[in-house]
Amino acid sequence: MAAGFFISKTVAVVAIVLAVGAVATIIALSVVYAQEKNKVTDSGSTAPRPTTAAPRPTTAAPRPSTAAPLTTTTAPTTTTAPNNPWNQWRLPTTLMPESYEVTLQPFLTPNDNNTYIFKGNSSVVFVCKEATNLILIHSNKLEYTLQGSFHASLEAVNGSRVPPILKTWLEIPTQYLVVQLRGLLQPGQRYRLISIFTGELADDLAGFYRSEYMDESGVKKVVATTQMQAADARKAFPCFDEPAMKATFTVTLIHPSDHEAISNMPAKSTRQEEIDGKLWNVTEFQTTPKMSTYLLAFIVSQFSYVHNTAGNVLIRIWGRPKAIAEGQGNYALQVTGPILNFFEKHYNTSYPLPKADQVGLPDFNAGAMENWGLLTYRENSLLFDNAYSSIGNKERVVTVIAHEVAHQWFGNLVTLRWWNDLWLNEGFASYVEYLGADSAEPSWNIKDLMVLNEVYSVMATDALTTSHPLSFPEDEINTPAQISEVFDSIAYSKGASVLRMLSDFLTEDVFKEGVQSYLHTFAYGNTIYRNLWSHLQQAVRKNNVSLPNSISNIMDRWTLQMGFPVVTVNTVTGTVEQKHFLLDPNSVVERPSDFNYTWIVPITWMTRDTTGNRYWLTNVSETNHQFNVSSRSWLLLNLNVSGYFRVNYNQENWDQLLNQLSTNHQAIPVINRAQIIDDAFNLARANYVNVTLALRTTRFLSQETQYVPWEAALNNLHYFQLMFDRSEVFGVMTKYIQNQVTPLFNHYKNITNGWVILPSGLMDQYNEINAISTACSYGVTECQDLATNYFRQWQQDVTKNPIPPNLRSSIYCSVVATGGVEAWDFIWERFKEATVVSEADKLRTALSCSPHPWILNRYLQYTLDPSKIRKQDATSTINSIASNVVGQPLAWDFIRSNWRTIFGQYGGGSFSFSRLILSVTQRFSTEFELRQLEQFKAENQDIGFGSGTRALEQALERTRANIRWVNENEKTVLAWFQGEIASS
Repeated sequence: MAAGFFISKTVAVVAIVLAVGAVATIIALSVVYAQEKNKVTDSGSTAPRPTTAAPRPTTAAPRPSTAAPLTTTTAPTTTTAPNNPWNQWRLPTTLMPESYEVTLQPFLTPNDNNTYIFKGNSSVVFVCKEATNLILIHSNKLEYTLQGSFHASLEAVNGSRVPPILKTWLEIPTQYLVVQLRGLLQPGQRYRLISIFTGELADDLAGFYRSEYMDESGVKKVVATTQMQAADARKAFPCFDEPAMKATFTVTLIHPSDHEAISNMPAKSTRQEEIDGKLWNVTEFQTTPKMSTYLLAFIVSQFSYVHNTAGNVLIRIWGRPKAIAEGQGNYALQVTGPILNFFEKHYNTSYPLPKADQVGLPDFNAGAMENWGLLTYRENSLLFDNAYSSIGNKERVVTVIAHEVAHQWFGNLVTLRWWNDLWLNEGFASYVEYLGADSAEPSWNIKDLMVLNEVYSVMATDALTTSHPLSFPEDEINTPAQISEVFDSIAYSKGASVLRMLSDFLTEDVFKEGVQSYLHTFAYGNTIYRNLWSHLQQAVRKNNVSLPNSISNIMDRWTLQMGFPVVTVNTVTGTVEQKHFLLDPNSVVERPSDFNYTWIVPITWMTRDTTGNRYWLTNVSETNHQFNVSSRSWLLLNLNVSGYFRVNYNQENWDQLLNQLSTNHQAIPVINRAQIIDDAFNLARANYVNVTLALRTTRFLSQETQYVPWEAALNNLHYFQLMFDRSEVFGVMTKYIQNQVTPLFNHYKNITNGWVILPSGLMDQYNEINAISTACSYGVTECQDLATNYFRQWQQDVTKNPIPPNLRSSIYCSVVATGGVEAWDFIWERFKEATVVSEADKLRTALSCSPHPWILNRYLQYTLDPSKIRKQDATSTINSIASNVVGQPLAWDFIRSNWRTIFGQYGGGSFSFSRLILSVTQRFSTEFELRQLEQFKAENQDIGFGSGTRALEQALERTRANIRWVNENEKTVLAWFQGEIASS
């Protein structure tokens, strides 16, 4: 799954507004992955379709009226019998499913209670592994039509005897349908459990849910669609809803005849049937391969599609008919085939299914979802419009498609046994998405973005004591909320970073060989992460790769303990040592580590004159005389940041590197120019170096035109902005940044012939955006005049937007910040009428750039009204408002006063929930704000924090670190900026 977050990469302009004399817009440009930004079972014969299967939904009893009241059949709660199997979150291993037959009928108009529902029936054939008188099967928010006195019926397969049912009930807290039998099921025997049920087709973005949109005639259209990961297949039908409980699925959808039904597999047959006096289509799909419940998907819609083939695989891009007619699916169609072919070669395994449908949904919680053969996306992650969409939107589409297609093998064909190893599934896809995207867009050099998007973004979290290891013990992850919490930046971005490092020191070919062997061995089965290490070790032996230790012993230090090292080298003595890097050096690490927070570190290096062989740091401290360099030379470690660690040097070497940057910065590789900046700023935050050294790394930027170093600098200066944009420091900081960015602004004005010609490459286009965004937000007059002129032209003819798509986020924000209520209302009207979702996203974010509290408070209230802001966009809109210096305290007050409502909507399983907590607290740097945050935690213990629990602890830790850092550094930073301005 690509996170709506967590994750996962579009260029998003976040606005921060501040009064410096007159109102000026402060915009911070950040590259965000709106990623995400989601045991081998025994095979058995598939039983023939039962002649006694429960009838189709046409005969299902109406909703609750005939179902037994839940209160009369509920089992004892966990407080009285905590050891009962139905009080445990994990399924017993006594039963193993083999095949499901699921029939569902969604009703796309509300019933008499103004509720959308679906009816269904299902049967599951399972094999008994150990004698038991208990059947536990997951069920959540389903109401059952009783068969006799019971919620389900049981029959034997292949003539075996079946014990009668004693009683059945729904165990609400642990989401089970419980079937208790009068006798024992026998090992090796197969049985079929049959149920008839009704569920709500809610707009909650989980399970079988509804999505809505307005067509061009203003008519509301309803889509029935799914999102099963991680634990919501049980909301669609009763099932053994754990990833190791793989089975085959035969799905039948009953749908209106003017709608199309699609599922994981191609349709096998479609017929018409009269049900309750109305004609319905009944579409039965081919049986799936053996797969996990979380990958099942089905959609009923009036979408249209474009299609082509890659080899024998049918590729279709589905979406709203208007969007598809306008060509918004064409780019996705263009790149999907090459990406699919790339991964077939990369994995040395044919794509396992006959088709790959990809669907852009108006309402979708994550970024995208890798359902096998039916991949689902937010519209902004699949659809692209040349007239409206930016280069960032284009990159988002190709990387998310690559992420989801990568999962079709790694995750779908071979699946991790349990969610504690999610990092391997999502981290792997987050790494190879760059390889897949590079195959489709080879001129972009997109792999260079991994350091910014993954490595440095996640190090900010992984340098906290409240971080966590990549891999959890299996018994630590049990509840749906705990599972949801695992879908975080550590799983995605740190997972990608350490796998990139592993591939680098093995070489990509050896890494690929091990992955291919792993996939071939465990196809259609389940694994744990150690199975991959084992197959990589075989490849290492076969290819005679020299390593200081086994793959397992090297990688366990990166996966089983949190954090990462800072490697410190002294070029005078040649000593090199490692230490656990913590942003707050005074914080206490309470989580124990079997490795005492030491790592086996692969170090690549170069000097001014030579590039050396990889050096392995295997102890806390060692001496390597190759690292002795003369006083006129310099040493650089971690080339292209292939290793997941930071680097510190003795002062003499820092001075030599800074001197090199000031005289000829191109002598240092471009990614390492970004590394010098990012390491220095983070080392300064952790008190390893003086803050003035970090600031000195930005001096050369007035000569720099490359994107990666500029982006690293802007990301780090953004922290200074957050800490100081309410203090006098920000006045002189603004003047310094104006001086540094003006040459970049002029460079792009010249090469684009006055913003008319599009720069050629991806990186150049991104840095043009940086130039405009930074210049406008820090008050460069020429830039703000450019924004105002664009806006006036647009006002004169709203049908002709003169602003180039790449520049729209920056220009829109500047306009809203400086244009008052007239500009806000204009942009709001454009947002309401936008038909291209990437354009709507830019407009929606820009609306948060207003400096007026009353406007921002009103906008916050809009996030609670799905008719104004879609549910999927609510948390990101609050985040944008919180990024505005005026909006931050308003968003914090809003969160506190509406916590129960917000938590009810998003807290249990939303991937964006943890980012919400971090966004509204990112400026906190005073004791008063810390006390407010502690009070918020104390006052809401009864409601809880769900998937944001760890994020809240991280916010508390960050706030304490911010308080210390500001107290220690504010005067020094002020003096440095004053000195730079005076000498300029």
